[in-house]
Amino acid sequence: MLLSSLVAQASPLSEQQVQQLQGLVSQLNPIQQAWVSGYLAASAQLAGQVAGQAAPAVATASAGLTILFGSQTGNARHVAEALAKQAQGKGITAKVLDMAEYKTSQLKNEQYLVIVTSTYGEGEPPENAIGLHNFLFSKKAPKLTGLKYAVLGLGDTSYEFFCKTAQDFDQRLAELGATSVQARADLDVDYQAQADSWSGEVIAKLEPELKATAAPSAQVIAWPGVDTAGSVSQYSKQNPFAAELYTNQKITGRDSTKDVRHIEISLAGSGLTYQPGDALGVYFSNDEALVRELLLLTAIARDTPVQLAGETLAIEQALTGQLELTQSYPAFVEKYAAATNNAALSELASDKAALRAYISERQIIDIVRDYPGLLSAQQLADALRKQQPRLYSIASSQAEVEDEVHLTVGVVRYDAYGQPHLGGASGFLAERLAEGDKVKVFVEQNNNFRLPANDDTPLIMIGPGTGIAPFRAFLQERDARGASGKNWLFFGNPHFTQDFLYQLELQNYLKRGLLTKLNVAFSRDQAAKVYVQDKLRQHGSEVWQWLEQGAHLYICGDANRMAKDVQQALIDIVQQYGGKTAEQAQAYLDELRVAKRYQKDVY
Repeated sequence: MLLSSLVAQASPLSEQQVQQLQGLVSQLNPIQQAWVSGYLAASAQLAGQVAGQAAPAVATASAGLTILFGSQTGNARHVAEALAKQAQGKGITAKVLDMAEYKTSQLKNEQYLVIVTSTYGEGEPPENAIGLHNFLFSKKAPKLTGLKYAVLGLGDTSYEFFCKTAQDFDQRLAELGATSVQARADLDVDYQAQADSWSGEVIAKLEPELKATAAPSAQVIAWPGVDTAGSVSQYSKQNPFAAELYTNQKITGRDSTKDVRHIEISLAGSGLTYQPGDALGVYFSNDEALVRELLLLTAIARDTPVQLAGETLAIEQALTGQLELTQSYPAFVEKYAAATNNAALSELASDKAALRAYISERQIIDIVRDYPGLLSAQQLADALRKQQPRLYSIASSQAEVEDEVHLTVGVVRYDAYGQPHLGGASGFLAERLAEGDKVKVFVEQNNNFRLPANDDTPLIMIGPGTGIAPFRAFLQERDARGASGKNWLFFGNPHFTQDFLYQLELQNYLKRGLLTKLNVAFSRDQAAKVYVQDKLRQHGSEVWQWLEQGAHLYICGDANRMAKDVQQALIDIVQQYGGKTAEQAQAYLDELRVAKRYQKDVY
């Protein structure tokens, strides 16, 4: 249609604007016209989202490269942003989007798509990927014959369902007719170098076509929920801040079976900021006694030089501060068995199910104790993977504590196989770090666990044990805001007298009215064990009423048992009080999750 005809058909443009547009279009070649069309579509969608309105559906091909991330802890987001910057360096426009913010109606218009995703729990998509995952596997999913795509998975080989969500996306996109331009990569926890290499290969394969449709000045487009520019602070996972430990206070009783610490760390001078729901990444040093024993068992001299990521350092130094010694994983068993020529261990490594059961109960030192052998220092270093920082849910609001950050740390401590065992990071914070010492930290955003923007919204928070941490932050934040929304907390632990974490604070919040309801489950204080899911069922009718009134629901804590048991209790409540079948109840909760009214931070 000629532009001059638009005015006659009630165009929203004035006659002068039509003339200006016609003049511009006449100066553009077809490729430039296509880019402008995609740019205007993206701008309209972004403007609509900023205004809180649904963006108008525009049936036009999406210009440039779209990169979607599904992330539980932030790793997939970082990889997606790095990939976008690689594209930018090649003169390609790239959009980086949180899957939770992505309009599924746009999928049919995409031409070039990269998905970077982690896997959660037992092969489930991460929280922000649920909506897109469900859409792709529904009858509403469109044919995608014009789409070229690539999928990158991040995971942990210690888990049975390694990178399953990435495999799901890859398989389903192919079933819908899309064309894969790069073989999917499933990467373990030490993923950075491989992710960079894979990203470079994808960009190289798509570069000729993407450059043909790219803007004259390529850019990384920041979309809702994505911070491509990073924090205002110079400190990050790659460049952590050396913070001072202020406080290390045990907050469980003398006779408790648990050792839980309240940790306070100074962020003064760092510029680091955080929101309730975020996590603090903590780097740590391994136990020196553990390092000495490992070197003794392998007959390796402590000062033997090794190469690690292009750097030469003593094996003792590498084991203390750079390599993983507490969390076991299949690759170590396989490499250690090969290096020591241990036939029995090699046979165990070949049985994936038996190997997973074996390493689930053992640290690295236990494997070496069970199967002692001789190997070189370099072979040992190569068998071990790079130490990963541990993430702890932040237990404070900056509106309350300003330039501090608080953590609630459960110390991993147990006896097994005739030896005491201590967690890597938790043992470091609790026993090897003195008040006044420095600890390297960074803030990891968690946009999948956020307070509602409306302070009138009621909250239901379920956080047994150290799962109380983010809810302490939530309550501090709501207190500082003067939020009027109701707050209901379910907390559980073994004993009232020994394990009631933050008891005085919670009782004060209850007395002041900030906490509307507080229900506690101390499982070992009576003959029949009582857990938070039992308390939920006891108050099922009111829980349902709160949900129907728009309450947001949050769960934090143990993923293996508690989260599953709470999930089942919620399904039972929705069935009983909502008059739904089990399938309908599950669909109801899924809808809450997609709407960000049901959020989990489980580990």
